[in-house]
Amino acid sequence: MTVPAAYPRVAFQGERGAFSEEAAVLLVGEEIDLVPRPTFDALYASIREGAADLALAPVENTLAGSVVASLDLLLESGLHAVAEVILPIAHCLIGTPDAAFERITSVESHPVALAQCGRFLRANPQMTRRATLDTAGSVREIIRAADPSRAAIAGRRAAEIYGGRILREHIEDHAENYTRFLLLSPTPRTNESANRLSLVVELRHVPGALHRALGVFASRSIDLLKIESRPIPGRPWQYRFYLDLHASLNDPATLAALDELRQCTDSVRTLGCYPAYDPTSCPIRG
Repeated sequence: MTVPAAYPRVAFQGERGAFSEEAAVLLVGEEIDLVPRPTFDALYASIREGAADLALAPVENTLAGSVVASLDLLLESGLHAVAEVILPIAHCLIGTPDAAFERITSVESHPVALAQCGRFLRANPQMTRRATLDTAGSVREIIRAADPSRAAIAGRRAAEIYGGRILREHIEDHAENYTRFLLLSPTPRTNESANRLSLVVELRHVPGALHRALGVFASRSIDLLKIESRPIPGRPWQYRFYLDLHASLNDPATLAALDELRQCTDSVRTLGCYPAYDPTSCPIRG
């Protein structure tokens, strides 16, 4: 079963062949209309502008941490998380079809990808690094330039789409490199298998505010999976907290915890309640 017919278009940030595109196909399936968007701003505007029905946004990486620009836009967008996917990130050195490893003198990619391949790049000082806006877009550009001395760092999918030659595989520093993405919808969708709850909470400025807020979950044995603080724009030195919990809105204990949380905080917003990623169940079910 694939995504409902009402939601055939999925937007992602980056060019064709980006890791985000790979994650969208992994989560939703091949039978979708992929909508590449150049920036996070464009990604989050895609549904509002009528360019897409769903959007896939990265929210954290096991090495780089939270994708804060994406998290902030998620809150502003009013979109709802309805599914998640975790993609292993495997970086390749990709050249033109006639490229040879020994002839590469420059490497380009997104700054995060370059940083995640630091050990490989330090071992090859003859390769000058150049930061770009996108991993897959870097592959597209070196193929267009047809310069065998230039290479890009991206995923295997980008090499396949643009006709690049993979010169080295798995050049990332750490094998345990994963990015978590959320599938976003203009309307919430909670089903019986939903077991991950994402919230944004603004606390009162009183002693023990965070302790009391988290206590509503601890007292009910609800597991806190993640907590992330972000500054509130226009309110210097004040912060909101992003929470991920192993919880379901179908559980009376969760609903009771949220009721108590609203009584001891300034605001509580649910970003989504969705099934935790299970690689055996993708593509997602409608």
